[in-house]
Amino acid sequence: MMKLFRTAAMAFLAAAMIGATAGAIPARAADPGVPILLYHRFHPTVPGSTTVTTPAFEEQLGWLAEHHYKVEPLASIVAALRGGAALDPMTVAITVDDGRRSQYTEMFPIVLRYKVPVTLFIYTDAVSYEPDALTWAEIEEMLKSGLVDVQSHTCSHPDFDKERARRSAADYESFVASELAQSKKTLEERLKRPVEFLAWPYGIHDRDLERAAAAAGYSAAFAVEDHLARADGDLFAIPRLVVSDWDRGERFDKLLGGAGAARIASNDPLASCQAHGAAPVVAP
Repeated sequence: MMKLFRTAAMAFLAAAMIGATAGAIPARAADPGVPILLYHRFHPTVPGSTTVTTPAFEEQLGWLAEHHYKVEPLASIVAALRGGAALDPMTVAITVDDGRRSQYTEMFPIVLRYKVPVTLFIYTDAVSYEPDALTWAEIEEMLKSGLVDVQSHTCSHPDFDKERARRSAADYESFVASELAQSKKTLEERLKRPVEFLAWPYGIHDRDLERAAAAAGYSAAFAVEDHLARADGDLFAIPRLVVSDWDRGERFDKLLGGAGAARIASNDPLASCQAHGAAPVVAP
């Protein structure tokens, strides 16, 4: 009798498991996120805390090509994030901040050879004024390539924490509004194209600044944080990963997986400054 009871019980459990499996809806895979890379300056031979040598940059683009990554325009990434779509983990975007002249002399020829889209975030007060800054003519030439896009990095690249501390509340609010709106207006008037994105100077942002950015007409803004961009993230604090000259091979692979924090424990000089349809990259 006991043997018969055990047999019946096992048959019942098996039938229940089969029924549950047949009626189950497969769980959607978690969004793995995509890396949005951040560069600043380039130099033929001398690396620095925010300077990548041109051989290293070319090696990094070659690594992406060899490993079948797709470099997409930043606007495509933002559109996917806004739509809540899970992003292909083999997708990457490239951004470059500040508008330094080496972006034209050193980076741009490599971008042309590899045919990868790049977004420059430029602070407008420096253009055609500071000796190391891009000129409007250089920016316009890069735009004509169809590979380079230009977005806002404010007017003067302020430290908003310091500005908040030294100004009255009303003065600070006015200052922020001017920095965000005027840079957008200047770029749109000079370049004859819409400017929708903002990169936060020094990566500094908070809820008040994000609201100010939305009020100024931006649809997304970019921070500096050591993790991947995901569809469930804040569209006004989209994370970007700072790339160094030392990010090559296995280190570059780890960075693309969001593991760049491992550099903090190393002797990497960068540690002190950092606390869908696109074609794959093709080596020239």
